[in-house]
Amino acid sequence: MRAAFYNGNRNIQTGPCQPEKPQENQVQLRVSHCGICGTDLHLFHGNMDHRVHFPQVIGHESSAIIEAVGPGVTNWKINDRVTVRPLDPCGQCPACQRGHSHVCQKLKFIGIDAPGAMQGLWTVPAHTLHRLPENLALETAALIEPIAVACHDVRLGETKPNEFAVVIGGGPIGALVALVAQHKGARVIVTEINPFRIKLLQQLGLEVYDPRTTDIPALVQSETREAGADVVFEVSGTAPGAELMTKLPGVRGRVVMVAVFPKPVPVDLHKFFWREMRLIGTRVYEPQDFDEAIDLLANTQVPFAKLITGIYPLDGLEKGLLEMEQGADVMKILIDCGS
Repeated sequence: MRAAFYNGNRNIQTGPCQPEKPQENQVQLRVSHCGICGTDLHLFHGNMDHRVHFPQVIGHESSAIIEAVGPGVTNWKINDRVTVRPLDPCGQCPACQRGHSHVCQKLKFIGIDAPGAMQGLWTVPAHTLHRLPENLALETAALIEPIAVACHDVRLGETKPNEFAVVIGGGPIGALVALVAQHKGARVIVTEINPFRIKLLQQLGLEVYDPRTTDIPALVQSETREAGADVVFEVSGTAPGAELMTKLPGVRGRVVMVAVFPKPVPVDLHKFFWREMRLIGTRVYEPQDFDEAIDLLANTQVPFAKLITGIYPLDGLEKGLLEMEQGADVMKILIDCGS
């Protein structure tokens, strides 16, 4: 078997790996495809080296077929088609005891704190698996994890039909949030500055505006008859995005924090006081979000698959990461882990 290893110092090396035999309550998967995401790019940049054991197999947006099952696994069998919810909580901390294991205080994120999916055979805890329907191609199913992120964000944002929603940042997650919110019946506008992304999002049927050439607060006021947005999703992770997000909601509007801000940025807290706005943090997903993502991908016409702009073999991981880093004409790149 082969795997793509992150060795630190922006180095990815593809080579042989020794598959791990599944132990108690584990399964071994034959990985089909794995998406590259922003977290993988953060890893590539060395921002998570304190959590990684070198050389580390990365990747967590996966689709796979069960190759073997370990002792104690009774609800899964060989050849079942699955995706992985890559969270391994402790089950004992206060967050877990309160039913919030996705934000476990000792959470192991598989693909960062433990070996990830960019390999031919991958062993994971059986509790991480979600079943894939037969009508869903394994290639497309690699989108389920990021769609689950979007489902979680839209759910916690309490997005409703006929509401006015703004998504700040039209990258892969921003695009998915916009598509899920639109499917829920909201009117959605997206702000984005990358010309390739703007064109692609428009082709998906989304309203997209460049904040450098459009006065977004004025647009929102005009389109809502001065009521303001019902919900705003900050997905850009930029200081201008954080500044813009407080200018858009109306009275008792919601601001959903989706992006990870590595450093503190100024936020106009007065707006939260003055309009009784709510700030909602969102982190990863819960099982119901994966179930919803699978249903949306398998049983609706939402054009998620059009976000896939490239599929590379396993030794193309570094190429894909560099293209994302350079802002090339890419949205979602998948890795074919069997090639």
